[in-house]
This record gives sequence, structure tokens and C-alpha cells, in this order.
Amino acid sequence: MLAIIGGSGLTKLEGLHITHRQVIRTPYGEPSGALTFGELDSHPVVFLARHGYGHTIPPHLVNYRANIWALHAQRVTHVVSVATVGGIHPDLTPGRLAVPDQIIDYTHGREGNFAQFGEGPVTHLDYTWPYCQAMRERCMAALENAGEDYLPGGTYATVQGPRLETKAEIDRLERDGAHMVGMTGMPEAYLAREIGLCYAAIAVCVNWAAGRGDSDAGISAEGIETMLGQVMGRARKVLTHLACMTYGDAIGTTPGGACDI
Repeated sequence: MLAIIGGSGLTKLEGLHITHRQVIRTPYGEPSGALTFGELDSHPVVFLARHGYGHTIPPHLVNYRANIWALHAQRVTHVVSVATVGGIHPDLTPGRLAVPDQIIDYTHGREGNFAQFGEGPVTHLDYTWPYCQAMRERCMAALENAGEDYLPGGTYATVQGPRLETKAEIDRLERDGAHMVGMTGMPEAYLAREIGLCYAAIAVCVNWAAGRGDSDAGISAEGIETMLGQVMGRARKVLTHLACMTYGDAIGTTPGGACDI
């Protein structure tokens, strides 16, 4: 089953014919909210608002372990994250979408794995390619079917939040090779890999990062809200195409894939 994790601007999924909602208890505490089960263009999906359905949970306080465990417990096999980002690379202009293929983690203090250390041998999971390549290919095909001009790759820098970054910090991220900056990419992506879910992200650029473009003098909250309103309808269209593809033709994995499809 396909799960959609919605970020800022996507706390509900318009077009989803809801069949039921279910509160899931996990060994890691409470998820961000009840899982919403339904059909998107007649295809079954599960939806979860990462920040809660009232957008009340900041990025550094999201219970990523509970969210991913809850989806896995409901027999979800594929996950797409919709995440808003700031554009660092000149090609990632506000309003453009991207399918990142790499992550740099700058967060701290987040519960980043399911392992209970001290109860068994320490294991080291390969994370060379952090996203499921088969799911990335599906996301890119859905973007193409929806007529989107998108960036087919890029490095997602995950920062702690909830504050936005300084210009100097964005300069550093650019030197490190980041194309975009967001606050929720990790540990969500790693937890999905650890538990065996095929996970990819669709990044929605809603503003230039600090010191870039029209954010040179500062980032406008009003501008972000305006862009969210413009772009999320397009993202929902892409998700409908993705749901159709997930239950249609299979795409095989390549190195970095977390599962066989």
C-alpha cells in the first residue's frame, strides 16, 4: 500500500475519498495524528500529516519513529514524502518541484533509529543512496505525466529548525553541495530504510533560501504562503498520477532501492 506523508501546506489531501481514520499506538509514542485511509482516483492510499492536521508540531518535535512505525504496522510498503524546501541551486526556483537523490543531515537530538542499543549487537545499515531508486523513478514518471518541469535529483540539506537559516549558513550548505534546504528529511528517510519501506521524496520549492534571489534581504512569510497556495494543487495532481502508477506497472529497483516492487 502507498502512504503519503504531507508536510507544510499539505495537511489534508483534497481528492482523497476517505474510508476511515485510525489511531495507531506505537512502542515509540504517539504519531503526528490518526492515519487517514481512503482512495485517490480509486486507488487505496494512507495519508498522514507530518506536522499534525492542525500544523501544530514543529519539525524538531515530530515523532518520526512513531510515524514510520505506524505506517509499517498497517502494511504500507511504499512511502512518498511531500516536503517544502528553500531553493539553493539556481535551477531550483520557487514553484519548481524536485526529486532529491541525496541527503546531508545537520539535525541534532532527534531519535534517529529503531534500534534498542544494549539489547543486541550494533548493526550498521548501508545508506550510500538514501532514497529508494524505484520509488524515485515512479515519482519522476508521475511528475512527467502531470506535465511538471522538475529537477531530477539534488541534495537535500536537513536542518534543525524551526527557525529559518542565516545567509552564512546557506553559503555553507551550498559549499557542502546542497541544492535545497528543509527541516524534515531526516531522520524520516533513514527510519523508512531501517524498517524496510520503499521511500522517496517530492520536494516543493516555496522560496529562495536566505541570501538567494528575492530572499537576499530576507524571507517573506507571506510570499511562502502565497507560493504554497499556488503549488500544492499541482503537487496533489502529481500524487494522483503516482497512486495510479503504484498500482499499475511495476518498476524494478536499482542500487539504493529498499524493496522489490
